[in-house]
Amino acid sequence: MNPSIEDLAQQVANRAAGRHRFVVALAGPPGAGKSTLAERLVRALNDRSEVAALLPMDGFHLDNTVLEARGLMHRKGAPETFDARGYAFLLDTIRTMPDFEIAVPVFDRTLDLARSGGAIIAPHHRVVVTEGNYLLVDRTPWSDLSAHFDMTVWLDVDDETLQERLVRRWLHHGLSREAALSRALDNDMQNVAWVKRFSRPADITAS
Repeated sequence: MNPSIEDLAQQVANRAAGRHRFVVALAGPPGAGKSTLAERLVRALNDRSEVAALLPMDGFHLDNTVLEARGLMHRKGAPETFDARGYAFLLDTIRTMPDFEIAVPVFDRTLDLARSGGAIIAPHHRVVVTEGNYLLVDRTPWSDLSAHFDMTVWLDVDDETLQERLVRRWLHHGLSREAALSRALDNDMQNVAWVKRFSRPADITAS
């Protein structure tokens, strides 16, 4: 099944009917296009007056000072470089306290850090769309996330396309062709393999 963005928004709206807060998880490997799809879905839902908000998992990147102290800067973006339990705690708060305004972190790619309180999930945001690489991973601590999702979507993309996109991403960030290829192969594609190996099936698969 490969629904259009309109079909996907309709499915979310149908499943969210009568719910005060409904959380949709968009998962997939690095470079799959999760951020773009999530932004389009939020816009489509808001066009339908569903009042949706976006919560990227990237806001839970560990700070560079922490990664440097742990010798993990070269693996930034890998599972162990995120605050998975903090993310799970926030998801639980968003689901169980829908009548409160909740500040959430947002990752600033220009500054290469997460900004605390970078966005707000308000009571009128009935649908929350969250996206990230590891949302469906069936390994601790990521497996704890599943209890917080009402609907899951997997974005399926072949490895060749992912590698090409990831290299382009690093070129866009100013790396040389050689450095971009190295970064994609030595870190990103390792994460791709891990995500694809350990992720559970989703309710819906898109590409």
